[in-house]
Amino acid sequence: MNTFDSDPSSPWPPRDLLLPDKGFGTRAIHAGQPPEPRTGAVMVPIYQTSTYAQPAVGHHLGYEYARTGNPTRTALETCLASLEGGTHGICFSSGCAATSTLCHTLRPGDHVVSSDDVYGGTWRIFTSVFQPLGIDFTFVDMTKADAVRAAVRPGVTKMLWVETPTNPLLKVVDIAVMAEIARASGALCVVDNTFATPYNQSPLALGAGAVLHSTTKYVGGHSDVVGGAIVTSDDALARDLFRLQNSIGATPGPQDCFLQLRGIKTLHLRMRQHQESAARLAGWLSEHEEVAAVIYPGLPSHPQHAVATRQMRGFGGMVSFELRGDLARAERFVAATRVFTLAESLGGVESLIELPAAMTHASVPAAVRKEIGIADGLIRLSVGIEDADDLQDDLAEAFVRSRSA
Repeated sequence: MNTFDSDPSSPWPPRDLLLPDKGFGTRAIHAGQPPEPRTGAVMVPIYQTSTYAQPAVGHHLGYEYARTGNPTRTALETCLASLEGGTHGICFSSGCAATSTLCHTLRPGDHVVSSDDVYGGTWRIFTSVFQPLGIDFTFVDMTKADAVRAAVRPGVTKMLWVETPTNPLLKVVDIAVMAEIARASGALCVVDNTFATPYNQSPLALGAGAVLHSTTKYVGGHSDVVGGAIVTSDDALARDLFRLQNSIGATPGPQDCFLQLRGIKTLHLRMRQHQESAARLAGWLSEHEEVAAVIYPGLPSHPQHAVATRQMRGFGGMVSFELRGDLARAERFVAATRVFTLAESLGGVESLIELPAAMTHASVPAAVRKEIGIADGLIRLSVGIEDADDLQDDLAEAFVRSRSA
């Protein structure tokens, strides 16, 4: 529900629903989700309706049309705002829809500085949808603050798009430094927090102006729903995003919102297991003679390990590594696992394995992939919550199975 439309002076959502004084797990289960008052239902109902009766012309009970607002969506938006430490949550039908909506706040001639190894879908939106409309994008390695400062165009750069950890190279960008650069140039600092999740990282507290999620991933957590979200504490930006959300109409249905609320309730528990197993596998892989390199923010060998330790509460469940040998060997490897499933996406309870160059980042030209360091043989793991022994054994067996054609 967007109360900005009916009462611009009212904060949204109410502070008592955000539960700012409660712990993460308590907020994940209760923020924005009081028992339904008429029946006492503990779970937020699925309000499967497109329109709402109005007691009089021009007067409604908080909802009028489901594209504009839905009680199930309101609960999800409020909960996400609480977990990110923001005041406004705005949900969408996908992470790409959230990205596109943020881009709609820009105008022809505006300039965006972006992380160079962003998610392939984000790169595609930037280069094939908005760049032809007159918005310019510069992709830089945001672990190098001087490179970002050099890329900023005073008075023209309107947005810094920060992905951290990045996908798939797991670079860790110093959010506080990016936020300072954005403030100095009058730009909005947006942080894609999908990989870290609000359990591990709080970009708004570090100075970011907006946080984006593909809630398809860890927030939903069960590989059964697609969604996206933006969280901010900036009232003006929130009003604009609510306007665009309603006008463009890329909103999630109530069933989708219900599934994401269900997933959020165990986010803190799932993330603990995701990252415990990921750390174990990263350490094991780093000692394997057939692995050329392992990328995991929790390893002391990671180039930005110090930054990750400072700004993250945990290192997440994503691990990338480069297998020795050619592309054919890597293709055999990802097809040889039995517990890890060869599939795109990430963040579900089940473990997934993929080749970014041929799958999630196939839309990025080969020359660009090479320039930013996405090797053809780079393998990305989304470490699930199965027994860690079984995951390690599965990878060990894949090394054996993939050695010969």
